[in-house]
Amino acid sequence: MTDNSPLRLGTRRSKLAMAQSGHVADAVSEVTGRAVELVEITTYGDVSREHLAQIGGTGVFVAALRDALLRGEVDFAVHSLKDLPTTQPEGLVLAAVPVREDPRDVLVARDGLTFAQLPSGSRIGTGSPRRMAQLNAYARSHGLGIETVPIRGNVDTRIGFVRNGELDAVVLAAAGLNRLGRSGEVTDFLSVDTVLPAPGQGALAIECAAGSADLAAALAELDDPYTRAAVTAERALLAALEAGCSAPVGALADLLADGQAVNELRLRGVVGTTDGSSLVQLSTTGPVPTSHDDAAAIGRELAAEMLAKGAAGLMGERAL
Repeated sequence: MTDNSPLRLGTRRSKLAMAQSGHVADAVSEVTGRAVELVEITTYGDVSREHLAQIGGTGVFVAALRDALLRGEVDFAVHSLKDLPTTQPEGLVLAAVPVREDPRDVLVARDGLTFAQLPSGSRIGTGSPRRMAQLNAYARSHGLGIETVPIRGNVDTRIGFVRNGELDAVVLAAAGLNRLGRSGEVTDFLSVDTVLPAPGQGALAIECAAGSADLAAALAELDDPYTRAAVTAERALLAALEAGCSAPVGALADLLADGQAVNELRLRGVVGTTDGSSLVQLSTTGPVPTSHDDAAAIGRELAAEMLAKGAAGLMGERAL
């Protein structure tokens, strides 16, 4: 690449988006030798005060960034991968999926309490139907008298509900707090056996115009093949369930090692009603995928098993 002008990185304006885009900007500068400037873009999901389930969830945080890419106003964009619709738009390419952060959900609770220590009647805030479904199912099966409360807002706003006593705890993504340097506020890490994360949670997506072949090749140096295989399987499951990113669907693919060699992929998926009364939770294992199609096939196969077990009926009105 002979052009030495700064590359323009499109990012949402939130503290978290700016933090993760800043990390990517540094990495891109290193591989390209070019400066990277952040271009802040406001998305519909940032300005709407409605709950994600009401505004559809799918694409509300990425559409404006993608429009800016297609208009040539920015050279590439960074997204939280879990926010991406499962269909890749024409004219854009997913150039890189860097190494994934911790995919787990975490609890930030009053008085340093863990999830198991929350007393009966505790109110837990989350904006995610997926988290509500699994937390309520766990509470039902373990006799915990908790109440899940729908909330919106950035990390400061959500943790503020706990600090001011309005809520006993909130559930957030570990990756976001880690990237903000706020992991010290976590009072409990929720096991993926209790709450499976959103498909793609903890991973970032670096997108550019399909016609920018040199830039796409440079960005591809940041791609982690294991992370890409895992999130491809997770997102294929989500797509096959015909569920949007606001639907109560959790999925996590793990790459399993025998000694030093990674030789197997395990995919777990869950769908549930938000009150936790019904869950369909299944898993499958297979060889490590060697292509996008192989990874996607694992997700589709598990989705088919989940649908056969009644998953579709648990999602309510599916967000296509």
